[in-house]
Amino acid sequence: MNATLNAPINDSLELEVHDLVVSVLTGIYSEETHLPQPLRISLTVKLDAPRRFAPDSPLSASKNYLDLKHAATGALSPGVHFTLIEAVADHIAETLFLQDGRVRRVAVKIVKLAISEEGEAIGITLVRHRPCA
Repeated sequence: MNATLNAPINDSLELEVHDLVVSVLTGIYSEETHLPQPLRISLTVKLDAPRRFAPDSPLSASKNYLDLKHAATGALSPGVHFTLIEAVADHIAETLFLQDGRVRRVAVKIVKLAISEEGEAIGITLVRHRPCA
């Protein structure tokens, strides 16, 4: 018998929310530290998935996309100043890990819209993996 056919399947699901524009108090230069600046935030979240999704699978078999949106919007305290956008990405990733134990990997892409002069995308992507138990 073919061992490949009997191998366990480690299915995963990637949920994506892209191009959220969020005003965040961030920056290191004096002109950046007084007012929130617009960031374009995109998320890709990898989580454990069931073996199959049936037509009547409940939402609990996946994850609500609004949870991802909330991590990049409402979970960012408006009065907190993040010196680096890397810290913004870190906060978003940690929020998603705390929300759901099935989350295995989070990629947060942030583009600083205020420094774009010709429509270029200047920013970072942070990829964080849940530590192995």
